[in-house]
Amino acid sequence: MEFGIGIATSGESWKLAKRAEELGFTHAWFYDTQMVAADCFVAMGAAAAHTSRIRLGTGVLVPSNRLAAVTANAFATLNAMAPGRIDFGVGTGFSARRAMGMGGVKLADMEEYIRVIYGLLNGETLETEIEGKQRKIRFLNPDAGLINIKDPIKLHVSAYGPKSQKMVAKLGAAWKSFVSDVPGALTAIEGMRKDWTDAGRDVSDLYTTVWACGCVLQPGESADSPRAMAQAGPRAAVLLHRAADLDMTGWKNTSPVPDSVQKNIDGYLETARNFEPADARYLMNHRGHFVFVKPEERPFVDAELIRRTTFTATEQELKQRIEAMRDAGWSQFVIPITPGQEDAIEDWARVARAFAR
Repeated sequence: MEFGIGIATSGESWKLAKRAEELGFTHAWFYDTQMVAADCFVAMGAAAAHTSRIRLGTGVLVPSNRLAAVTANAFATLNAMAPGRIDFGVGTGFSARRAMGMGGVKLADMEEYIRVIYGLLNGETLETEIEGKQRKIRFLNPDAGLINIKDPIKLHVSAYGPKSQKMVAKLGAAWKSFVSDVPGALTAIEGMRKDWTDAGRDVSDLYTTVWACGCVLQPGESADSPRAMAQAGPRAAVLLHRAADLDMTGWKNTSPVPDSVQKNIDGYLETARNFEPADARYLMNHRGHFVFVKPEERPFVDAELIRRTTFTATEQELKQRIEAMRDAGWSQFVIPITPGQEDAIEDWARVARAFAR
């Protein structure tokens, strides 16, 4: 099993990617959330210049953020800096779009976006709609040594629903998903494997990446200790954000709400209904999203919510959970590192070493 880290992108993300490489992590994934963190391609360029082995990927890129041609150019540029080490992670958009008051892009639009990017990376001349008109485009100078479209760039699609998972199988892409617990992880991969084989593909060719936030607890440490709150709390708060999105705009909440934390949800909703400005409450709702626990939500992020939504447990318990997921067929385990908690990578490196091949 391979291990990666998720990075809330900043101007110094390369330092964390470099440390991850030194510790044996295979992948570093950079957030593409323009209203929440820094630019992923700028940060990946710096990481490419300071590393030599670790794979660098978007985790995940959102199609509406850039023209497909611009994205293809960015990947080809990175591929010249770190040949064969670049991954294209893509999704319909959650954090990046909801922070601007928008829902996810359509699956058909994402599939078209992927088609254009890989057509360009394959050196093709293709047609695509730009500013309402079909236009022919291609890389004009791929042989000038400015970009690299020779080394492959692997496609990883973030998919949670049945339609998006079928698209993963149709494209023969690698698959990414977030989970909160082992039962959910086992159910998810079973469903994806079925979609994969239904598409006529060999299950041995399916590459799967599971993301799970959390904190490696020290002996006797509680799940809501200051350290655990800083490392795992931001992920736990996502359940609050999703519930508020549903309450504010009707956007579907794809994360199940355990009965034991319903009171947390209800309390946060009462608070969120008073967020200002009233016509853009999503701004305050998504402040700190996946980065820190903001004061307005802190009363509702407790030990139970953290236990229910994250992999926060002792080192031995975490190894057992990851072992179960590895045995179920997951290919890669990714742990996001929250800003200010970069030392947590040392804890997770100990966990990863238990699975070294």
